[in-house]
Amino acid sequence: MRVVIAEDSVLLRAGITRLLADAGEEVVAAVGDAELLADAVARHVPDLAVIDVRMPPSFTDEGIRAAVAIRASHPGVGILVLSQYVEERYAADLLAGETGGVGYLLKDRVADVVDFIEAARRVAAGGTALDPEVVGQLLARSRRRDPLERLSAREREVLGLMAEGRSNIAISRALVVSDGAVEKHVRNIFTKLDLSQAEADHRRVLAVLRWIGS
Repeated sequence: MRVVIAEDSVLLRAGITRLLADAGEEVVAAVGDAELLADAVARHVPDLAVIDVRMPPSFTDEGIRAAVAIRASHPGVGILVLSQYVEERYAADLLAGETGGVGYLLKDRVADVVDFIEAARRVAAGGTALDPEVVGQLLARSRRRDPLERLSAREREVLGLMAEGRSNIAISRALVVSDGAVEKHVRNIFTKLDLSQAEADHRRVLAVLRWIGS
């Protein structure tokens, strides 16, 4: 198995390199940032890339963005992401679409040498390796309902007209209902979208933003 490692921590990078080498695998490149990772993958086209989520320069999502790019440009390269914590959005981005040849492990798992080597080999062979905590949080994420699902069909109509910039009077005329009915629908929308009275001056705008974001 030919491996590229991308990890900004020199000690962890050296540790992973040693673990893989001791297991008989070939580390063809070990780099410290996403740009060098892209170059290494293009040059070596490895069986596996072991990638930290957060790397220089901003230490936010450079690693995962590089991983997604590698999945697109080199679909035959297995991607094993290592993270200090479960980054739900990043994990979901990585797992979107084809899930073969991908893994997402918490860095604590690297301490279990046997499990780590098995996970690396499985991902390189086209399988998956997901930390149980990652799976649990992604399942919980998928169960979270879109707040707009709470709205009735009529309330969705009212919110749609609000998004067009119409006043309550204009909405009542468009839907051929009373002004009072529209006011009731608007109050219900605010309640169901958890927009409190403290946000009274901005609730209409916030409701529209929820609509656009959905």
